[in-house]
Amino acid sequence: MYGNEKGVGEAVRASGLDRSEVYITSKLNNGFHRPDDARRAFDGTLEALSSDYVDLFLIHWPLPTLYDGDFVSTWLTLEEFYRQGRARSIGLSNFQVSHLRRLVQESEVVPAVNQIEVHPYLCNEEVRATNAELGLITEAWSPIAKGRVLKDPTIGAIASRLGRTPAPVTLRWHIQRGDIIFPKSTAPARMKENLQIFDFELEPEDIAAISALDRGEAGRTGPNPDVFAYLPN
Repeated sequence: MYGNEKGVGEAVRASGLDRSEVYITSKLNNGFHRPDDARRAFDGTLEALSSDYVDLFLIHWPLPTLYDGDFVSTWLTLEEFYRQGRARSIGLSNFQVSHLRRLVQESEVVPAVNQIEVHPYLCNEEVRATNAELGLITEAWSPIAKGRVLKDPTIGAIASRLGRTPAPVTLRWHIQRGDIIFPKSTAPARMKENLQIFDFELEPEDIAAISALDRGEAGRTGPNPDVFAYLPN
């Protein structure tokens, strides 16, 4: 849905790195949940990347109000890719608690990850806890809430005390809570800043103060997965 698979493949080849040194994740577009459509879409992903495998392939959204609410048959199709070795691992994105429980009950392969919106304004604790219970790792997308948390006074005060800026403090909060993060930036300086999170630690009271910023549903920057029903043209 991001339209960047071909560009990623070209960049990997141009980098001179061996394919095994680069971890590539892609997702199933919302318009291709039916099994045969999913198979064609996955073939297209590999073709666009000019690779015979991806490291991780995700169902982008559960779309519970579409396809008669059947995301399980879509997942069973991803299991095919996994068993074929063309997807080294498979997972989910934006799946809620009820979706996770149903999927695990009706399939064989436990998803490797569930990629969900998580940041200080939406801690998403119930989904994170269910991920952990069922054996999925949480990947946090929009980890700084598209920049919204960077002006938060609580985070700012912690950053000031530590001689840091708000972004790495927020990302460190994620890391100490055990989540995978992937902040997005096109600015080299910010990319470098986002990597400087492994030479300091937050105190337990810092973690608690940042977690207390949770606004629940009001903190979302993206759509609610229970009702999201977007299909591309």
